[in-house]
Amino acid sequence: MRQVRIAFVLCLSIMLFLSGFGTVDRAGASTPNNGTLMQYFEWYLPNDGAHWQRLHNDAGNLANKGISAVWIPPAYKGTSQNDVGYGAYDLYDLGEFNQKGTIRTKYGTKAQLKSAISALQSQNINVYGDVVMNHKGGADFTQPVTVVQVDPNNRNNEISGDYQIDAWTGFNFPGRGNTYSNFKWSWYHFDGTDWDERRDQSGVYKFRGTGKAWDWEVSNERGNYDYLMYADLDFSHPDVANEMKNWGTWYANELNLDGFRLDAVKHIKHDYLGEWVSHVRSQTGKNLFTVAEYWQNDINALNNYLAKTNYNHSIFDAPLHYNFHYASNSNGNYDMRNILNGTVVKQHPSLAVTLVENHDSQPGQALESVVGTWFKPLAYAFILTRQQGYPSVFYGDYYGTNGDSSYEIPSLKNKIDPLLTARKNFAYGVQHDYLDHWDIIGWTREGEGTRQKSGLATLITDGPGGSKWMYVGRQNAGEVWYDMTGNRSTTVTINNDGWGQFYVNGGSVSVYVQK
Repeated sequence: MRQVRIAFVLCLSIMLFLSGFGTVDRAGASTPNNGTLMQYFEWYLPNDGAHWQRLHNDAGNLANKGISAVWIPPAYKGTSQNDVGYGAYDLYDLGEFNQKGTIRTKYGTKAQLKSAISALQSQNINVYGDVVMNHKGGADFTQPVTVVQVDPNNRNNEISGDYQIDAWTGFNFPGRGNTYSNFKWSWYHFDGTDWDERRDQSGVYKFRGTGKAWDWEVSNERGNYDYLMYADLDFSHPDVANEMKNWGTWYANELNLDGFRLDAVKHIKHDYLGEWVSHVRSQTGKNLFTVAEYWQNDINALNNYLAKTNYNHSIFDAPLHYNFHYASNSNGNYDMRNILNGTVVKQHPSLAVTLVENHDSQPGQALESVVGTWFKPLAYAFILTRQQGYPSVFYGDYYGTNGDSSYEIPSLKNKIDPLLTARKNFAYGVQHDYLDHWDIIGWTREGEGTRQKSGLATLITDGPGGSKWMYVGRQNAGEVWYDMTGNRSTTVTINNDGWGQFYVNGGSVSVYVQK
């Protein structure tokens, strides 16, 4: 049985590797191109209803840059028109019905969204939908619910007796009615909330009733981290479990999605999420590449999640992001040899979606852990030119952000574009690592014979700069390589044994390719 399980995991890993790293055209044929994901939103996008149109207009440019997949923001109606999408109200309203004072979402209408998806897919760019199913916000009416208040810092510790509150748990979707689904939500579909309307008071309230308890298994932060915000879905309730599977299938089919990003998975029953992914894949007949957001700098917690979901989808490499964060804020004193320590990409390279920044880590957000601007080109070089991991480029890093000056991220497009070109055209073949110095680390790719001039050598440093003697393959002997980032003007001639002396400036990155 152990051998069977190992073979199953290996086959599944290979399947996910191919779906994540190879571009898949609309006919389903794999090509040998590197896959690159873009998170196409940031928290402070303007509430102008024009984002889907911007995405539509950008499809050709993204394809030219080598972007093979786009993760779109939550596409459904939130608590208000300005909702980023994580205050999910009606998952079946994709900007189609007059609810919460608006027809369109922050990003536009359903028709505009469908048009954008078609434009992307016509350019062989896959589209991943954001799945927010941990909680529901913006309920239509309150209901009396018997609760017990718990300690916010230890949700297993009850700090009151049972009493009644008025909870925002009634959802009947008057603007949509029964279109697409006749499921209506009531208090017994949830297991907790954070607001008592009767007393105008906040807290963490666990619902009482037959079979009511926090879901398990979830993150053990704060004792039990089932509860996050709004009205928390009770995935132990069979009607909830079935409805969310039905919705996932509808969502994928309605938008012709190629995959999903799962939000806040550490707050949701882990085994249910594995079931959910398998069910929707089965019902749609599509592989549906899926990546989970388990935001915790703890490889053991992430390993546990992957195991409990039977390794049937990928996960964002939060620990790698934190290593970038710490390196960028250590005044040149970070030991660069440790950059891969405790990361998903080191332990599960085919299941790791690597990233530098996202909408939660950007300035002003709940999980703020900003990677310093000076270090971001180094971090992007790390995720874009190495073999392991499926890299994600953040919209806010590429185009800049729209927050006020204290929350602003500058556009790094001119820094990231050469790295995207490196990934698209050169980052192929056998990799050799030189992660052996506290200041300067590097790696090379030998290239593939079917790709003219492919192969590269990358160096990054948080220190004063210097050089490394690195091997790029005997087949590249005699070639002259240059730094395509433009940071270094000197060239490197590969010797007869396939080695070269490559240089990098202080606090910088250089990516050398054949002239």
